[in-house]
Amino acid sequence: MSSEKLAKVERAGFILKPDSPEIRDLYLQIKTSFEERGIRVLLGDHSAKMIGEEGLAFEALCEASDFLVSLGGDGTLLSLVRRSYHFGKPVVGINAGTLGFLADITIEDVDVFLDQLIQGEYRIDNRMMMEGAIHSKAHPPKSFFALNDVVITRPVISKMVKVNASIEGEWFNTYRGDGLIISTPTGSTAYNLAAGGPVIYPLTQAFIMTAVSAHSLTNQRPLVVPADFTIELSSPSEKVIAVIDGQDDYEMHPEDLLTIRGAKIGAKLLHRKERNYFSVLREKLSWGDTH
Repeated sequence: MSSEKLAKVERAGFILKPDSPEIRDLYLQIKTSFEERGIRVLLGDHSAKMIGEEGLAFEALCEASDFLVSLGGDGTLLSLVRRSYHFGKPVVGINAGTLGFLADITIEDVDVFLDQLIQGEYRIDNRMMMEGAIHSKAHPPKSFFALNDVVITRPVISKMVKVNASIEGEWFNTYRGDGLIISTPTGSTAYNLAAGGPVIYPLTQAFIMTAVSAHSLTNQRPLVVPADFTIELSSPSEKVIAVIDGQDDYEMHPEDLLTIRGAKIGAKLLHRKERNYFSVLREKLSWGDTH
């Protein structure tokens, strides 16, 4: 567990769930809670425009803030983590709906969380990030970072994906089916879980490779790979789509090569000190007997 603490707790940079102007009243309520404790609230310009407030350009918001806050769901937090990654600011998620795996501060928890934050009773988790690039003869490499996963999928529903996979420069498998998921431990409870992959504790440093509906007589089991290995993926004959964290997508042609490795620096997620990952699993996945 990390012992890192915030240098200051004076300015919080907010990003709101996109296309949700109805979140305005909730945001103003939470803003009041922050300001009552002496924490100045800054708002990103796109979020501000959505609810009729004044805001800062995203880069200025990140630079001016001691920590960042996503108000929405896990998707809002995922986007914020990726966009702010190079600024190295811790991110906390306030969930505007049901409890999330990432955005785990409920509206009811905000006041208690803020009191604990000011008292230094919190923790900053360092989550593995995935660094990737698509190399093509037709254009310069397209680089990206992902917190959850990279999914190789078919461009149309009638097509089957065929993906050649190499680890540390050595070919080891050709996946045929609906797709292939390369997940981080943080993303293990997302698409990876739905496709039958394992749940991995989020502070682990490893990749999970999980086939989606493999078209094979031999059941292609999920594979866990150390984070310091390099994975290379290509499609030998068909165009495929690489989807990053379920939010950005890139076309890959047969001559293209996708490389994935663990990023040298992780993403910083700010949590309540008493937040228990296994309790979240039980609640979200309905594990265990009820008493």
